[in-house]
This record gives sequence, structure tokens and C-alpha cells, in this order.
Amino acid sequence: MLKVESLSKTFGKGSNNEKLALDKVNLSLEEGEFVTIIGGNGAGKSTLLNCISGVYEIDEGRVILDSVDVTFFPEYKRSVHIGRVFQDPLRGTAYDMTIEENLAIAFAKGKPTGLRPGMTKKDSLLFKERLELLDLGLENRMNQKVGLLSGGQRQALTLLMATIVKPKLLLLDEHTAALDPTIARKVLNLTRKIVHEETLCTLMITHNMKASLELGTRTIIMHEGQIIMDFKGQERSTMTVERLIEQFEKRSGAVLDNDRMLLG
Repeated sequence: MLKVESLSKTFGKGSNNEKLALDKVNLSLEEGEFVTIIGGNGAGKSTLLNCISGVYEIDEGRVILDSVDVTFFPEYKRSVHIGRVFQDPLRGTAYDMTIEENLAIAFAKGKPTGLRPGMTKKDSLLFKERLELLDLGLENRMNQKVGLLSGGQRQALTLLMATIVKPKLLLLDEHTAALDPTIARKVLNLTRKIVHEETLCTLMITHNMKASLELGTRTIIMHEGQIIMDFKGQERSTMTVERLIEQFEKRSGAVLDNDRMLLG
């Protein structure tokens, strides 16, 4: 479903601030595979997602999505097939539009435009059904502006918008980091449910090492622009946070003590 081949990205080339963010990264995901990504600050996690989604142009390599080489596709063209949820709850929704209007925009993604109603009664019923799955009472507030929602409510809505039209790839960039622990767990459980039921090919960045082992089917660890660990199956199911830290420090030569990593 997704192939990243020898992906490289350098910021500030030729300047004193030159930074190699991605160093010939190779990654392959099958349909329905849910991969969690962890690593220290500056490891290249968000840069990888930005290169896959087309936010950044890459220096070398290729990005292939569902057998189509999208390396030179602009972001707007890739976004038809890629759903994304950011760390900031304020991104991903139009705050001055209603919940229903936001869902209508997401639902129209990739569909041809023409002389037809912007939102049908059938659409509204579908939106209400999907909102009920969030268990946040938003199905009774569809005409309320999104700007009045809490951060957790907006993030749950953004996740729903990113998946209401099944994407070929779902990118989650620390999408619970700005939420309080209780709401974060709710959004993570919702993420697990949606990804499983829709069999979505997913890449999720997290700083919570425990969550990286509990969610999804595979975990990769990045360090200095490279993937230094990649494990799934039996190896992953028996992995503990303590062993993960030990192996990371052994392979990278770095220490996590002063990092933003959360141990659980």
C-alpha cells in the first residue's frame, strides 16, 4: 500500500544551519497495517510524514502509494487519498463553521463537483450516525460551530473527518499529545476502533512508549533521520518499555533520560 524508497531530506542546504532530517529512509506498509513511530526530538518523525503527504519536497527517493508513484504530486493532490490528524486540535477543522458543515467538506473530498445540493438529508443522517460513535454527544450539536468545542472534541471530530471517506493512508502526528490523559485515552481508543474496522493503513507518531507497543501491529524507532529498529509479531508482543529503552540506547548510543519520551 505504501512504499518509501531511499527518502532523504536536508533543511538549510549550504548554510550554517544545515540539517539532515531524513537519511535514505526505506519503509513499506501493507494494507491494514498500523505502524507506531517513536523517537527523540529531531529524529525525523514528523519530517517523514510531511514528505509522505507532500508538505515538503524530498531531495532523493520515491514515495509510492497504492502502486502509484506520488513523489512529484503536490500536497493537495495527495490529500485526496491521505487522511491526516495533527497534534494541534485547532488544525484540521474550520472553527467558524458548524460540525455538520465541517463533515460535509470532508465527505466531499475527492468527489466531482457539479450542480448538486451541497448537503443532502441522507448525508446529515450519515454524519449523525458517525458522530454517535464518538460517544461525545456531538450528534445533538451538529449545528454548533466547531470553535465552541473542547480540544478533545475537536480532535475526535478531526479523526472522524480524516476517515469519513476511507483514505488509502492515515497519518497521525502525535494527535493526542495536546490532550489531557483521560481525553487522550478516549481518542486513542477511538483511533484503534476506526483503524481496525476500516482496515486502514496507518502511521502514528507518539512519544508514549507504552502506547507505541499497545496500539497497532508494528513499531518503528527513528534516530537522526534513520529507522534503527523495526519490530512486529512475537518480538513486539513480548517487548517491554524497559527493554525497548535498553535496545534503543544500545543501538543509537543516545540516552532517553532528558528526552520528551513518556514511559506510560
